[in-house]
Amino acid sequence: MARQTNTLFLEQWLRTNIGGISYSVSGHSSLSTSSSSARAIIQAWSEIRDSLQNQTFNPLILQSLKTLLNSQASLHVADPQAKLLLSVLSSRSYDLPSESYPILLRLLYIWVRKSFRPSTVLIDSAVDVLSHVFATEFGLKKSPSFLAEGILILGAISFVPSVSESSKIACSELLCRLLEEDYELVRLGEEIIPDVLAGIGYALSSSVDVHFVRVWDSLLGIWGKEDGPRSTVPTALMILHLVEWVVSGCIKSRSLKKIEAFSQQILGTSKASYVPFALVMVAAGVLRASRQAANGQGLEFVSRLRISAEDQIAFVAQQLISETKGFINSDNDPANSLLRQCLSLALARSGAVSFTAPVLLCLASALLREIFPLSYLYMQILQFIHSSRSEFDTNEIKRHLDSTLFKEAGVITGVFCNQYVSADDESKSLVESLIWDYCRDVYSGHRQVALLLRERNNELLVDLEKIAESAFLMVAVFALAVTKQRLNSNFSREIQREKSVQILVSFSCLEYFRRMRLPEYMDTIRRVVACVQENESACISFVESMPTYVDLTTWQDFSSKQKMGYEWSKDEVQTARVLFYVRVIPTCIERLPAHVFRRVVTPAMFLYMGHPNGKVARASHSMFVAFMSSGKDFKDERVSLKEQLVFYYMQRSLEGYPDITPFEGMASGVAALVRHLPAGSPATFYCIHSLVNKANNLLSDANALKADDWKNWQGGPEPCKKILELLSRLISLVDIQVLPTLMKSLAQLIIQLPKTGQTMVLNELYAQVAESDDVTRKPTLVSWLQSLSYLSSQAKMEVFTSKEREGKENSASSGTVEPQARL
Repeated sequence: MARQTNTLFLEQWLRTNIGGISYSVSGHSSLSTSSSSARAIIQAWSEIRDSLQNQTFNPLILQSLKTLLNSQASLHVADPQAKLLLSVLSSRSYDLPSESYPILLRLLYIWVRKSFRPSTVLIDSAVDVLSHVFATEFGLKKSPSFLAEGILILGAISFVPSVSESSKIACSELLCRLLEEDYELVRLGEEIIPDVLAGIGYALSSSVDVHFVRVWDSLLGIWGKEDGPRSTVPTALMILHLVEWVVSGCIKSRSLKKIEAFSQQILGTSKASYVPFALVMVAAGVLRASRQAANGQGLEFVSRLRISAEDQIAFVAQQLISETKGFINSDNDPANSLLRQCLSLALARSGAVSFTAPVLLCLASALLREIFPLSYLYMQILQFIHSSRSEFDTNEIKRHLDSTLFKEAGVITGVFCNQYVSADDESKSLVESLIWDYCRDVYSGHRQVALLLRERNNELLVDLEKIAESAFLMVAVFALAVTKQRLNSNFSREIQREKSVQILVSFSCLEYFRRMRLPEYMDTIRRVVACVQENESACISFVESMPTYVDLTTWQDFSSKQKMGYEWSKDEVQTARVLFYVRVIPTCIERLPAHVFRRVVTPAMFLYMGHPNGKVARASHSMFVAFMSSGKDFKDERVSLKEQLVFYYMQRSLEGYPDITPFEGMASGVAALVRHLPAGSPATFYCIHSLVNKANNLLSDANALKADDWKNWQGGPEPCKKILELLSRLISLVDIQVLPTLMKSLAQLIIQLPKTGQTMVLNELYAQVAESDDVTRKPTLVSWLQSLSYLSSQAKMEVFTSKEREGKENSASSGTVEPQARL
């Protein structure tokens, strides 16, 4: 919070509190970075003095004034120099150019603010000169900067403690008249708004209160006039911090009369001329000031002031809700949009306030419509895509990303969640529905836009996703608040399960935007999954929210359906959502009936086993493993479904191997099915048969190549070697009824391998059997390996004999004699 004693130039302080948005000041910025040398400053004062003594206007005077202005950061204007400036202003010997008046007023303002104790006689003289200038010169030479500098110097003089009461009243009177009669000039030069507000702030902090309410009326009403300045978020933020500065000064000085008037006539009375956004920011400024004061001293009048401010915010929020009839997506009134933005920023900067339903609803509306306006942006982009325009203006989105509102999204989300925690059940349910509906809208909208923009405007898509990623963070934080409020003993298990399913579905919609490991997200997932997995109906409800096979594979209900070919595997937003389901469903699969798994999960599971992204495909195989491992009872329909699924699982896995199907995923699926199917199941035999056929096909392909790396095996084809490795591992897993078939098929495969390959596979099998402690199958395996080794050696001998015979025949036909024959 700003202390008045530490704020030399109030307009500069206001500029620093609007979130990095810069205001340039016309012609004579108080933030000017240029500076003149000490010699140039002395020369400038000398030229002004000479011109005044000669009673003639020298054009160089204007340049001298600009030289002084450019050094205002280090410039100190003493009483004699102020007297010189007043003499120039009041001289009738020459006509000053219009441009000189704002500079002269600015230099006088520097004198007033930097002087420790300016001469009261000189101050009174300055008031007379200013009154004369605005009575005779302003009407002919008025400009935005002239008005701003006049309001600034008048307010600054009224703020000086040592100035006479009559001079303060005269300054306040003139300031009010300028605001009431020439407010339209502020619209013509909006860069002067910080100066105008600073002048008002000084006047409100004056020790006299004759025009106190009148000044407030101008501050709160000027924005609603037809030709008045535009209402903007930067202006609103400056009003907030201006009021913070003023009220903190009143509290510190114990100006009880002013505080009482302010509380009753400004906060307690809703005049028709008061603009709602300004009222909200005024109330927020009061809350900031009162919070700081309350931390240091328990003043009763501060508590009353704070209550009045909270009531004012609630009143404006209620008016907004009534006018828009709640949360209505079609409300595109710019004034309501600004008010929602201001309400959210006001509450973000003023700290926690007491719960009221209108405030909670307004915050929800602001988050979903103003801070994360994805639905609106999707609509605009889709309209652009289907129109004849060649390029979409991305500046709107970039401006939003750079805005104070977006940068304070995290704080606003915190305020929103605090309001939610204190809300009644009806209000909680309402905002929950708004958030969950928003998640579904974002999923649908971004899915369309991402597919249509991917090849056209990737920069626009990147900016959109920055907003969406922040929206995901908001939803994650809110969902954690919901779990803490709803998933406890105060609510029935049915309600807890309903809320958990809603959160999971919403998370699935935004899974594409989860780019980091967020603690709030992980905590929420753990809580809601634990709640869902304990109840069958909750599991079914969650699983049935999964997109259907038709939804996954066709371009549904999009206006551009006829204009583009749809490839489900390139739909990244949809893929992320399905991946979420595939990861969560295994946690509750024990409670999931087999017929639901068959109808809802199976089509998507098999579809995404063929996804080119290995991570997605592996997750689908993990889903299959989870289902095969579930249900230990072999008497229900689940077993029948398991056996049925194996046939298509093997077809789907092997047709994509090795190009698409990840071996690790397929291996885990095969291991699961041989472990969990009933002994002697036909599905197990089919699995073995399919793997052997695939291995034979791969061996045939390798033999056709006749490559050297195939002959020495170590550099041989990895897909074939992996299938053999899998079959070798299965001898320890399959039941005894299947084992003979597996051993016979594996032996036939091994015999086909090159010599090196046979040796390596046999060595691995020997090691595997040696480590086994299965006393049932180990003797059988040992005998089988011995027979296999013998067959392998015989095959090698036959190959050697065949090659020797072929060599002799070749030698005889060529007339040569082998060395052995000569012996």
